[in-house]
Amino acid sequence: MHSSTPKISTWYIDPDAEDAMADGHAPIWRHLIGLLPEQDLSGKAVLDFGCNQGGLLRHLYAIRPFRKALGVDIAEQSIARANELKGNLPIQYQAGAHVEGWDGEFDLAISHEVIYLIADIEAHARDVWRSLKPGGVYYAVTGCHTDNPLWPKWRDLVAAKTNTVVQDRSITDYARVFEGAGFDVSARKLEFDGFIPFVADGWMPDFADALTYYTQTKVIFRLVKP
Repeated sequence: MHSSTPKISTWYIDPDAEDAMADGHAPIWRHLIGLLPEQDLSGKAVLDFGCNQGGLLRHLYAIRPFRKALGVDIAEQSIARANELKGNLPIQYQAGAHVEGWDGEFDLAISHEVIYLIADIEAHARDVWRSLKPGGVYYAVTGCHTDNPLWPKWRDLVAAKTNTVVQDRSITDYARVFEGAGFDVSARKLEFDGFIPFVADGWMPDFADALTYYTQTKVIFRLVKP
């Protein structure tokens, strides 16, 4: 998902799945926001890379209002929908595969379940690095990595259900890439502490897998630009 990545219409081949994905992610977004040590964002600029329909930034503004934000995504219909839903919030959404013309602009960057789809992850790391101010922080969240025991099944489902190309990387692979771009790298497990609904959608072979995934498998990278 960089300059060489073509724009797409929607992430999912079935456009109706976009709304269902946003509904499913909402509790995770709220939990993630609660974990961020950056409490006061009132004077801050925020980047959401791979924003889809913009739900994460809307949730973030409702909980920790920011000065301004940019959401970037390669899915053009998703960006159009994000702009419809933003109302008067200080958010700009744009369709694209990279962050261009925003060097040193952001205090905080976030991506949720995006990095595993980026072919040139080194270029992405440099891209976000350029967009952050010194001392800026990038939170990259994913459970889609080769350390996930469900990954062999999931990579086939992602390929079948979405308009994207899946990448195979481990947690350590990501850490090394971001360290190579100059970030100070740390991470933690998401450790979602809410009730997890039972959803028979084919992604989780067993309900126990869902409980393990959201508490143990999904990780948050905290990447600080010195």
